[in-house]
Amino acid sequence: MAQERIRLVGDRVHRPAGWWTPTVHALLEHLHSVGFTCVPRPYGVVDGEEVLGFIPGESGAAGWARAVPEAGLRALARLLRDFHQAAASFVPPDGARWALSDGPARPGQVICHGDFGPWNVIWDGPRPVGLVDFDLAQPGAALDDVAYALEYLAPFRDDAQAMRRQGFTAPPDRARRIEVFAEEYGLPGSAGLVEAVIHRQQLTGHHVRVLAGKGLEPQRTWAAEGFCDELASRVQWSRDNLVLFSQATPTS
Repeated sequence: MAQERIRLVGDRVHRPAGWWTPTVHALLEHLHSVGFTCVPRPYGVVDGEEVLGFIPGESGAAGWARAVPEAGLRALARLLRDFHQAAASFVPPDGARWALSDGPARPGQVICHGDFGPWNVIWDGPRPVGLVDFDLAQPGAALDDVAYALEYLAPFRDDAQAMRRQGFTAPPDRARRIEVFAEEYGLPGSAGLVEAVIHRQQLTGHHVRVLAGKGLEPQRTWAAEGFCDELASRVQWSRDNLVLFSQATPTS
């Protein structure tokens, strides 16, 4: 989430810290302790910046094209599944604070990444080797992370945008991609996932407004510039194009 003042110093990444950083660093330490080592190693906070181990590879915009082939899509589903499984045994420290909530996971919840997309994955060619940017991590339903990922991986965008900005060379088979991701993640099927994505799209708008209200950037700028209207238009597009996903109309 933090997009400014990110510096690489030797093999350490320096980026802005937030009130959530101590809890996130405890999570990252736990993940390493249980063998999920494709996340940055945390090295504390120095002068308002968190310090993390650098994971070499490609990320950001380069990740979009890596997620287009079915092999890349399946690899992302496995990465998310493995992260959720590794985080299941995490016990937050006393007084744990996340960006959007406080406290531990409730029964039935997991620790969600909160911003799981190909841009936050480190790639070694076609293979994902790292998962970064845990600023929006918090306890929640695993389905929230799955739905968030599917918005971008299906994708829940028109064909022109999918081919112009998300690495597709032909209109995507969205229903097939949803089924593939669900299968590889380990879900019993894809029923209900379109509705879950639309709900998650609505929740994203709420999260932007909450963080903007706390003065956090870039959300404060997004809200001031009308980005919440764009998020609402994405929800409407999804509702208007349900036929692309071969799913039933959501009830809300």
